[in-house]
Parts: sequence; C-alpha cells; structure tokens
Amino acid sequence: RARALQRLGIRTAAHLVFHFPRDYQDLSDERPIAELAEGEMATVRGVVEEVSGVTSGFGKSRVVILVGDGTGHLRATWFNQPFIRDRFRRDQHVLLTARVKQRGLRWEMSHPQVTYLGDDDSSAGDRLLPIYSLTEGITQWQMRRIVGVAVEHCAESLAEVFPAQLLASYRLMPLVEAVRAIHKPADVEQRDAALRRFIFQELFVLQLALSIRRDQQRQLCAPELPVTTRIDARIRRLLPFELTEGQNRAIAEVAADMALDRPMNRLLQGDVGSGKTMVALYAMLSCVANGWQAALMAPTEILARQHADTLEGLLKASRVRYAVLTGGIGKAERERVLAEVAAGELDVIIGTHAVMHESVTFAKLGLVVVDEQHKFGVRQRASLRRGDVAPHYLVMTATPIPRSMSMTMFGDLDFSTIRELPAGRQPVNTYLVEPDKISSWWGFLRDRLREGRQAYVVAPLVEESETTSAPSVSQAFEDLTNGELEAFCLGILHGRMAAAEKEQVMAEFRSGRTQVLVSTTVIEVGVDVPNATVITIVGAERFGLAQLHQLRGRVGRGTRPGFCGVVVNEMTDAARERLQAFAASADGFALAELDFELRGPGDLFGTQQHGLPPLRVADLQRDREILEEARREAQLLVSNDPGLKHARNAALREQMLRRYGEALELSDVG
Repeated sequence: RARALQRLGIRTAAHLVFHFPRDYQDLSDERPIAELAEGEMATVRGVVEEVSGVTSGFGKSRVVILVGDGTGHLRATWFNQPFIRDRFRRDQHVLLTARVKQRGLRWEMSHPQVTYLGDDDSSAGDRLLPIYSLTEGITQWQMRRIVGVAVEHCAESLAEVFPAQLLASYRLMPLVEAVRAIHKPADVEQRDAALRRFIFQELFVLQLALSIRRDQQRQLCAPELPVTTRIDARIRRLLPFELTEGQNRAIAEVAADMALDRPMNRLLQGDVGSGKTMVALYAMLSCVANGWQAALMAPTEILARQHADTLEGLLKASRVRYAVLTGGIGKAERERVLAEVAAGELDVIIGTHAVMHESVTFAKLGLVVVDEQHKFGVRQRASLRRGDVAPHYLVMTATPIPRSMSMTMFGDLDFSTIRELPAGRQPVNTYLVEPDKISSWWGFLRDRLREGRQAYVVAPLVEESETTSAPSVSQAFEDLTNGELEAFCLGILHGRMAAAEKEQVMAEFRSGRTQVLVSTTVIEVGVDVPNATVITIVGAERFGLAQLHQLRGRVGRGTRPGFCGVVVNEMTDAARERLQAFAASADGFALAELDFELRGPGDLFGTQQHGLPPLRVADLQRDREILEEARREAQLLVSNDPGLKHARNAALREQMLRRYGEALELSDVG
C-alpha cells in the first residue's frame, strides 16, 4: 500500500493530511429503509446480508444483494454484470443510490450507484462523503480510513501560517479546523469555508513568490538606455507611418523602463495587427542608439525571416547592422554571424529561440525582444544574463492575457496594452459555412483568386488519423488540387517539413506564384502576406477562440478587406456556440476572456508553458475575487517584510520556497 500511495506523491503523514478530496458524495438524500417512498431517488446505508448470482444458458446473468439497516431490507439487482458479484461480501457496509420501487413488502433498486464503506462505517451521520484521487492497489474506503487516521494524529500539530489579523480580515477558517473540515465536513457550508481558506492560501503563497521575484529582478543591474529627443526623432523618421495613440503609449512605457538601471520585464499585448512590431523596433533602435546590441527572438524560422524582411525595408536609410540566425543557415554563414555578434560588429540579431540560446555570445546585449513565446520564462531570461548585468526584456503576444492569468502565470511582468488598430487596417468578414453552402464558398474563393488575390486553407492535422475524424492538411491538399481548386496553384505547409522546405514554400507564396497555401496552424503567428484576403478553416471546432482569431488575422493585412470562412460540420451544441461567438466578434481581448472561461489557461497557452507548478485547489476562472484579495495582501506583506525575514513569516517563507523556489529561480530570500 505504501507503493500505491507513493504513486500519488504521498510519502509522509503530512502528505496524507493535504491529500484533499477531489469531490464529495452528497448524502443528504439518505433515508432509513423504513422511510423510503415509491419512485424517489434515495441513498440507503446498510450492511450486506446476502450475495447471490444466477447465469442462464443464453449468456444472461443477474447479481442480487440483500442489504439491511435495522429498519428494513432492500434488494439491489444488476443484470448482465457478473463481475459485480466479486465486489460484495457479507457484513460489508455500503451506500446504494438509485430510484426505489416497492415489491410487496420489500424495497428494490436496479443498478444502483455503490459506495463501498469497508467493514465498519465511520462515516455514519456524515452529510458529505469525501472522494479521493486513487491509484491501483488502494480503494476509496481504504483511502478514507488512512487519511482519517493521519488527520486525527497530525492535525493538532500543524502550525498556522497566517496571522490572526489576516484570518479575521478575510474570515478565513484557522488551519487545524480547515484540515478537519475539508476531510470530514459537517455540511456544504463548512466544506466551502475550508476550501476557501486553502484556495486563499495557495494563491497567497503564489503571489508572495511573484512579488519577491519582482523585487529580486529590481535588484539586478541593467544598462541605462535613455531615449533623447534626438534619438526619438531619428527613429520616427525611419517608420513608414504615423503611430497610433496605443503604440505611442506603449513606447513611452518601454522607454521609461529602459532609461532605468534595472532590467525592464514587460509584456506588450495587442490584438492581431495592432502594430506591436513597430513598438519593438523602436525599442531595439533606441538600444542601438545608446551603443548596445538588441536581439529579437521569434518562435519559428518563417517568422524570424519575416521580421528580417521588415527590418530590411525600414533600415535602408540607417547604419544599423543586423543579421539573421536560424537553424536553416549554412555553417560558414553561422560562424561568421556568431563571430560578428561576439565582436560587437552587429547591432541587431534576429533568430529563433532555440538557436539563440544554444550558442550566441553577445558583446553588449542591452535588449531582448521575444515574439509570441509564452515559454520564455524566468529561466530563459536568466540564461542571457552576464553576471549581475541583465538585458532589458520585452515579450510580445497577440493573444491577449486574461486578467487572472496576468496576475499568476505572467505575474512577474509589467504590462503594456495596445487596443486600437492602425488606420487603414481592413476589416475581416467572418462566415460560418454550413455543409449546404460549401460549394458556394469555394466558388467565392475562386472568384477572389481570379482577381489576383491569394488564400489560406487551414486544417488541424498533418495527415489522416485512425483515432480522430478531424480534417488533415494532406487530405485537404489532395481533395482541393483534384477538385474545387484544380485550376489554381496550391502549396502545402506543416511543421514536419524541413526548415529549408518551409522557407521555400513561404517564398513561393509571398511571391504570388503559389495562390493557395494549405497549412496547419504553423501560419497562426505573425505570417504577413498582404495579398492574401481569404482564409478557410476546416475542423474549426478543434481550435480555441484565441487560436481562431490568430488565424483570421492572417488576412485583411493589405488594402483590401479579408474574408474568413469557418467550415461547420457535425459538432456539439457547445462547439457551435463557440464558433458563433467567434464569427460575431472581432475583439481579440473579448475572445481571449471567453476562451479562458470555456477552456481554461492550459488550453489557451498550452499546458504549463509558463513553467509554474499547477494549482491544486484554486481555479483561476472560479476564484478571481479571492485571487485579487490574495494578491493585495501578499504585496502588502512583501512591502513590509521584503525578504520575509521576520520570524512570524518563517512558515510562509518555507512554503513559498518549497512550492515555487525552483520554478521562479528565487534565490534564498532570507
């Protein structure tokens, strides 16, 4: 049994005490057998008195148990489930839940839900029965008994981590009482009060860690890179258009950070096409103007190359020296670029995340811009630090961050937000394409292609799969090439292709030689081909709202309006409602919030991309109000005791370091 517990991460009595129930069985419908009423749903608690099973010659079977509770007897029957018989034995305590019927003087249940209580019934009188996460080799009633013993022996020795004043301010249940109540609540109200205490504690400890992380970041040194009036004027002369109010506000926030002698850690969020790249370019040029190097990290080679093309167009009239570093360049070129970066002969380097971390040594790195990469966390930032001198960091995302995530997963960053789109940005008209309208949609697409426009077709899978019926890029390419779009030139793009092959496909599409690009979501981030005006998304129910919005943002980037067709096939009502919400809204911020509510943070940014341990009891969607309270109190505590050095905060400090010290690379705060 010890091995079984270890598989659940339980190695000590304290682990058992904090192995909280994942759910509870409501026993409020429990009735003595003598008080049952015909046709009602009821829960009966009793002892198994008889177990029998009958199998007929036609493969039919019946298992019957007789249960008594001192007030009467009830017979429970299961048909064609012979294995059930082995789960019962005489004198076993059970709970049975089902609709009851009366046959003569005896009550009956058919196929009831069973809760096994073991050989004794320590839960008699309980209104809520805890249900724990299990593993092979341990039953629910065994886990209840083991946890119960641990709580009985250990609860009183647990040290309260919160001061009495904080417990009173937020009406939090004291620790010992909460531990007892969460495992054996008297009623729903007591369970909820215990749960609220542990939700607050979990979020409070996380906010402590993030607050201390921010404090430690402020203690690092960074180059002071002030933007003078002269530098500002020189940079703006290079920009191709007037900046929006949102862009100017973001630039002011970035410039204020970079002028300080501590590292900027800022996340720049904006809707698709809001002009984040121009803000990043401004920051990089102001860094170079101060005599330091800047690096731009992109998630894909396609996007790195595209950023380089944008820079090339803007920097023709300047003396800024730049180069591209991706896995696709030759060995000699790579060595030349690395040598020039190390010698300080290049001002700006653009590359993919993986390549940049592997091998680059900078002469004077002053700024790192990270594009669309939520994995770029604390450790990656630390890897580019040289001793006590850290570069400034600007992380960009076109997937707006819901507020509760901005306070947790990205809680060590400052935020800048661009809400408006640049003048002239074209609208994208979105349509749900029902099965009876698909031919008309392909006809509409053909008309746009004949006008000289280009298009994307996006599918969720690379190839057909035996385990799912979702559409694939390979099949869509074959079907369209031999069917609706046979008169046009199609290309195919997906993540399994070699870097050089992907670059060739994108070059063909950018040049206009390829009219339709059939792709996976590899085009989701940043790809910019202004002549592409139509995107068709098949298997759309498999994408989140934020991802669909990113895909839609690939069109309407030129002088003509865009069109997005979401092909609708058989799907659940919930999936259809989601797609209708997508078609009805062009607001990426609203869609990100809705996506967060529907799918949760793991689906919005990929499971645990932020690198923090998963929350155990708190839920960022459900517990937003508690999160706000915990954040406020944690920041106040850290401001009063910056290193948590006071003896009264020792338990909190230990808990914080144990839970988040490694993930957030917190130095020993004491």
